[in-house]
Amino acid sequence: MQNGSLWLAAAGLAGSSGCISAVAQGAEPDLVWGRRGISDGRFLKPRAMAIDRHDRLFIVDTTGRIQVFDADGTFLYKWSMPETEFGRPTGLAVDHWQAASDDDGDSRLLVADTHYHRMTVFDLTGQILLEKRIGGSAGFAPGEFAFVTDAIRDSQGNYYVGEYGDSDRIQKFDPQGQFMTQWGGTGETPGLFVRPQSLVMDDDDVLWIADACNHRIQAFDCTLEQPQLVALWGERGHSLGELYFPYDLAVGGDGAILVCEYGNQRLQRFDREGRFLGAWGSPGHDPGRLYQPWGVVIDSQDRVHVLDSNNHRVQRLSMSGW
Repeated sequence: MQNGSLWLAAAGLAGSSGCISAVAQGAEPDLVWGRRGISDGRFLKPRAMAIDRHDRLFIVDTTGRIQVFDADGTFLYKWSMPETEFGRPTGLAVDHWQAASDDDGDSRLLVADTHYHRMTVFDLTGQILLEKRIGGSAGFAPGEFAFVTDAIRDSQGNYYVGEYGDSDRIQKFDPQGQFMTQWGGTGETPGLFVRPQSLVMDDDDVLWIADACNHRIQAFDCTLEQPQLVALWGERGHSLGELYFPYDLAVGGDGAILVCEYGNQRLQRFDREGRFLGAWGSPGHDPGRLYQPWGVVIDSQDRVHVLDSNNHRVQRLSMSGW
């Protein structure tokens, strides 16, 4: 099946039956903040965003800075990647594994240090944890990487690292960083990828992957010794329910999958079977419009934060009503 829709059965998408629910493409965001620049609180083409249990936003831009903000866009602090000569990160995730509920505990920021072929790890104050780093060598062997896109952990503390280029695969490592298994490869058939850009692990240890250049979403059950494909949906296009370069995704509290499309410059909501639920945004520069967005996260109040990359800003909106 090529660029199809599958959850053991095909999912009907919007446009085929007219069953389109709320579409909020003209709705105003409740907050827009940020502007182009290199001083504190400004951005130069931000490329990735993550959120922690305190609703702090961690954002990396093409200067190699990681800036931290509260949910209202107030600048808190920053640090810089140790090396940026060859390129800047394209993926961030906050790891809460074994963290205490009332403090940061062992929370870490996992950074897809893309052009250095590694996952770099910091504590949430910006201190680098060299002993947690995975990779660092370009190659195809276990533990080597092409261009790292994203990294995430499951409930058992295992790491999953995505890469694109000549590999287009996912590698899995144990909590000590030892290689366990891998899957994928370049292609369009189920289980293969063309730039697996974003990885999100849900509460059931299902790994959701934005298979960007295949214009689709894939999901894998990672409770098994070898992760198994359990969902594949999406089709290249510009209509509601279709996808065009999905670069990021998030899982809502209701289980819905929120997809950020770099190509179509919008957000779309789907259920886990790939059925269209709603959309927000359109190309442009005014509030409520997007210019090549790269990232999306959902905070504890069920508000959506969109990394409006080429507008050098963040927009915030409610999940309700669309």
